Amino acid sequence: MKHTLMTAILIAGISGWAVADEDAPSVNLKRLSLESANRIALGAVEACRKKGIQIGVTVVDRDGTVQAVMRDTIAAQITVPISRMKAFTAANFNAATSALSKSRADSPIGRIDGLVFSAGGLPVQAGGQLLGAVGVSGAPSGETDEECAQAGIDTIIDDLEMEM
Repeated sequence: MKHTLMTAILIAGISGWAVADEDAPSVNLKRLSLESANRIALGAVEACRKKGIQIGVTVVDRDGTVQAVMRDTIAAQITVPISRMKAFTAANFNAATSALSKSRADSPIGRIDGLVFSAGGLPVQAGGQLLGAVGVSGAPSGETDEECAQAGIDTIIDDLEMEM
């Protein structure tokens, strides 16, 4: 009986090691919900309104696919595509577009259509994971765009961190 039990334990242990060493057949990814994306966008609009600025804002998922878009009442139409490109860039590089502006803008990658390396795009991260990104356009400076983008993220970051 002891011999059979020891053999079963040994086989189970070896099998467990073999499974543990294999690559997982799938991965779990967290993404922003539509409600979260809308809260970020509205938070950015409200932050810029407090400064007397009309903006366009886009929130994308971790792949750069648009989830939410808002353009304040009298913001220029061009703010929407610029905000989308800032958000797309921030998501794909998992970095603030302001941090990329000097190192990437004048390189070959800076000439790829759809990327914008000026300030105003921020990744949305929680629990060490990229969940999406937000891009803002329309303020007099990219730094103000980025402040409003950060304000949008700040409206929901505690909820995102608590979930992780």
